Amino acid sequence: MADPVLEVLTDGEIEIEGRMPWSSNGTYLVRVTLGDVWTRAIYKPRQMERPLWDFPAGLDRREVAAYELSEALGWDLVPHTVLRDGPLGQGSVQRFVDADFEEHYFTLFESGRHLERMQAMCVFDLLANNTDRKSGHCLVSVGDELFGIDHGLCFHEEFKLRTVIWDFGGDPIPDCLLDAVRRLRDEGLPEALVTLLRPIEADALRSRVVEVAMMSEFPIDPTGRRHPWPLV
Repeated sequence: MADPVLEVLTDGEIEIEGRMPWSSNGTYLVRVTLGDVWTRAIYKPRQMERPLWDFPAGLDRREVAAYELSEALGWDLVPHTVLRDGPLGQGSVQRFVDADFEEHYFTLFESGRHLERMQAMCVFDLLANNTDRKSGHCLVSVGDELFGIDHGLCFHEEFKLRTVIWDFGGDPIPDCLLDAVRRLRDEGLPEALVTLLRPIEADALRSRVVEVAMMSEFPIDPTGRRHPWPLV
């Protein structure tokens, strides 16, 4: 059965409502309408992307690849995200999470909320090689679900992990998470994910899947340097 949210994001008409503040790349709040159904979304057109010296162009593809990786693992950590044409050209379109933006990783960890989901996000970031997991990239929706956003700086072939999620370091990785990673290792990466990455990125992801599948504990950062800036 087709996912109705994906149908709206993929085939709906996009209307730009405004530009999101404090974004280093062009990021827009949009309304996507298909028939009588609509949803708000975040639109990141490629032509508004600012080039980075250590990442190839195509942050929009990595946003979608992060969604496909989350779906392949069965973890539902990344809001629905598609790659499509829009008013400013091709870009990623991600379902907007109506969230309490006063909450973020640090406040959630301190209160003991969503710890299991944050453990899954930690493993996800290891696999995706997330170089920019800021605290504010962990959102709790009004329905009290935890989601991760802003995954454009993922999937580099060189290991560049930078994250705020180090509090689980040395703890056992839950079997349910390792089982999902091992299933992905055994079944292989889905084509929908592979086609979004360069061959060297896909190969590096396969290697990380194998490595994480053999782990028993969450890693520790011995350097203390694998943190993004700013932290929130």
